[in-house]
Amino acid sequence: MVLDFTKDYVLENDKVKLVPLTPDHTVLLQEISREEDLWTYFLGKSDGSRDFENYILEAITDRDKKSGYPFAVYDKMKKCYAGCTRFFDYQEDLNTIRLGYTWYGRDFRGTGLNKNCKYLMFQFAFDQIGLERVGLGAHSENKVSIAAMQSVGCVKEGEIRNLFPSIHGKGRSDAVLLGILKQEWLKIKKENLKNRL
Repeated sequence: MVLDFTKDYVLENDKVKLVPLTPDHTVLLQEISREEDLWTYFLGKSDGSRDFENYILEAITDRDKKSGYPFAVYDKMKKCYAGCTRFFDYQEDLNTIRLGYTWYGRDFRGTGLNKNCKYLMFQFAFDQIGLERVGLGAHSENKVSIAAMQSVGCVKEGEIRNLFPSIHGKGRSDAVLLGILKQEWLKIKKENLKNRL
């Protein structure tokens, strides 16, 4: 099976629901977008509310161009939208994809929401589409994000040196590369993550 960018995939369990991002989500996520700390490590920054609409429209355009598949994240426990995430860099010939552009409002961090989202996305990528690997990455100074990726089973695979300008100070910073493979997911990581939801 291949990822069909024209299909509206909905990924959900009893805690969270991921729905394809639409222009309507601009208003639903507007308040959260004003939390400026969300954008510290983003290259394509929304910069709070000033150009958030453009951020959403660019993500939707990426889906039209088949270069990304963005989701709005709905927290079923709190009964409201929590943020966004997406698949991108889909390589059909290599049977791989990347996962990123993930952000949640501060009220949703540390609640288990991210683990549920990642479980659903890994399950979709490996069990439904049958991909061989999902790649992730982060700015090396973003320790919270790196720890979150490792906590859902991702393995650190390496670094790209001096890829980013440093956030906290002068100079440059590395990108940390992580990933999870289909055989790892099926053998142990799927069950391990499911038990932590």
